[in-house]
Amino acid sequence: MIKETDTKSSTDDEITSIDKIETKKSLLILFLVFLCSLLAMIYIYMSFPELNETERKYIKIPFDIDSAKMLAKILDQYKDLYYFQVMGGIVVTYIFLQTFAIPGSLFLSILLGFLYKFPIALSLICFSSAFGASLCYLLASVVGRPLILHYFSSRTTTLTNYVNKHRDSLFNLMLFLRITPILPNWLINLCAPVVGVPLYPFVLGTFFGVAPPSVLAIQAGKTLQTMTTTSGTFSWTNVAILSASAVLAVIPIFFKNKVKNKLE
Repeated sequence: MIKETDTKSSTDDEITSIDKIETKKSLLILFLVFLCSLLAMIYIYMSFPELNETERKYIKIPFDIDSAKMLAKILDQYKDLYYFQVMGGIVVTYIFLQTFAIPGSLFLSILLGFLYKFPIALSLICFSSAFGASLCYLLASVVGRPLILHYFSSRTTTLTNYVNKHRDSLFNLMLFLRITPILPNWLINLCAPVVGVPLYPFVLGTFFGVAPPSVLAIQAGKTLQTMTTTSGTFSWTNVAILSASAVLAVIPIFFKNKVKNKLE
């Protein structure tokens, strides 16, 4: 009996040791990927058109409304002459933030709404969100699984319940989760591969699901220079629009479950 207990304890210790090694390995790979991406961002920054000292200090990722205003003023001056450089710089930065689950994409969405016409701004936001989220998904599936299960086990369980319940309607589920604030987008990006969401519905659901909230951000961008806070982006009218979009997203799930229950 004592030998069995010792053997079990030894096995548990070995599993714990392996988990720790896998976690450290994942952290190292994640750090190296992040470092390479950061170097790419620095290269893009250095290849930007020549700026004076006053302008250069505002060329940074905006994390508040005042920074977004100053960045918008500077980029607006260079947008026509360096159209693709400015657009490419914003898109690459957006993808970088989405890939590594870094906050700040809301201000970039507002910035795109300020700089470009509605169809262009919406297309860029949807593409950047879907592409960046896909990279985050792939990164999480390759090296993030031990980290996610270790640090976000309870939240992973919540998403797993959603996925298992609506396994036949994952596209609509992704639409609903992107439109509503039930789960943060960064958590969905990280946990989706761990809970078994395939890449195809994940990408499509993300591309179309971020559109309704992005419309509100683009509208806010048109009045960026008069804004004092981002809270105005989510008025009661806007909440009603998002709620209606969320309802439309879950209607196919409702009818599919209804038909399935009748057939059973």
